[in-house]
Amino acid sequence: MKDHISISPVISIHYPSPDFKICVIEDKQVIWDHIRKRYVKLTPEEWVRQNFLQYLIQYARYPASLMAVEKEIKLGELKKRCDIVIYKNSRPWMIIECKEPGTSINEETLQQILGYNMTLQVSYLVLTNGDYTYIMKCGPDGGQLITSFPGYREKNN
Repeated sequence: MKDHISISPVISIHYPSPDFKICVIEDKQVIWDHIRKRYVKLTPEEWVRQNFLQYLIQYARYPASLMAVEKEIKLGELKKRCDIVIYKNSRPWMIIECKEPGTSINEETLQQILGYNMTLQVSYLVLTNGDYTYIMKCGPDGGQLITSFPGYREKNN
């Protein structure tokens, strides 16, 4: 897709086999969110978010208890919601912005997550549409794309 950020590296995510609770409630297809402990409407973006959460928990071994989904933040007078925020040492450590499959990961998407980071000031930013995933390590001199998913328990990150 030519609208994607034309830079490397793109991280390959190997999603676990889905084992989701999906049902229909009030004529809407819903999926159980283990973090929010409730059913949520199953949209294409939610499908990406739930798969990514399972990747983080099952494969990357991130602690589910330190994740927030649809975390509300303030950008000036505006209220926005981060798709996923991971905490470490009681502080936001990573922001993950999920888009539905086929949605371009482009400059607009990058500006969206950079705006969230103005408030949260995390160590890592992740953009994904389920097919393409980019990870940026943030530092005092800006950000740098990295080639592997950071381990949660690693020191120095």
